[in-house]
Amino acid sequence: MTILRSVVAGVGSALPRERVSNDALVARGVDTSDEWIRQRTGIGGRYVAAPDETTVTLATAAARQALERAGIGADAVDVVVLGTTTPDDTFPAAATQVQAALGMRRGFAFDVQAVCSGFVYALAMADNFLRLGQAKTALVIGAETFTRLLDWEDRTTCVLFGDGAGALVLRAEPGTGTAADRGVLTTHLHSDGRHRDALYVDGGPSTTGTVGHVRMKGQEVFRHAVNRLAEVVDEALAAAGVSAAEIDWLVPHQANRRIIDAMGRKLGLPPEKVVVTVERHANTSAASIPLALAEAAADGRIRPGHLVLIEAMGGGFTWGSSLIRW
Repeated sequence: MTILRSVVAGVGSALPRERVSNDALVARGVDTSDEWIRQRTGIGGRYVAAPDETTVTLATAAARQALERAGIGADAVDVVVLGTTTPDDTFPAAATQVQAALGMRRGFAFDVQAVCSGFVYALAMADNFLRLGQAKTALVIGAETFTRLLDWEDRTTCVLFGDGAGALVLRAEPGTGTAADRGVLTTHLHSDGRHRDALYVDGGPSTTGTVGHVRMKGQEVFRHAVNRLAEVVDEALAAAGVSAAEIDWLVPHQANRRIIDAMGRKLGLPPEKVVVTVERHANTSAASIPLALAEAAADGRIRPGHLVLIEAMGGGFTWGSSLIRW
């Protein structure tokens, strides 16, 4: 049986100019230490966007790099799906602004808001368009300026996050319908809105009329993350008919080194098969997975034919996974 698969054609990334170390946060007056942050999160630094660096500018830069590496122009793209929690404006969608910045005069563009799961959700949306023949080429982006949402006096949250963007170009190509195909093999999405109070921003246009700050119950988030991610990873493996031993790379959402290590152990993967960027980037929400994919593809770790597992969990709660044959 011949089916359509969404095959990765190019990947790109973009980071703000300024990298802020843990020690720099201390120097700025945050009541913490490099040791405290590293022991609890594995984070050593993060990139913080300047006023002239926005979600749209970072997303556009990552998209340009992905298109260049795919060897195509923006005029070949049919759809842009952008996962973000921090759009430049309440409306229009950041994706449409990226579309304009790229000079794309055709197709359609829209945002997906699933917080840290945003890229997995965006990938699933784009994959559906390509598999159903409604588009031939998709640009999938995760981009955030999450530091705009931080309360810099709350050391339990302000040390955790950073800014950045990553992008994938997907192209519809025929496949056989087996796990040997290149492209997105399966995607799985979930949410449970009962846990809103565990991770949220206390503001919005319909309530306060202003943007608030991130509020989080860390232990509750950690407990749910380990359990839900384990379930959705098993779901992906079962759907594709592959075992954990066949995975070449785990590329998880880069939230916390302890959660990343727990998932690697659960799958029986050695540390060298897990892509970890949290030490340098911190938690960049929807941007974290595409940033990690871009780094691992650029340095030659992820190569054509490799089986890549991605997974993420975010506020809502939302969570999801996908298996991709590179």
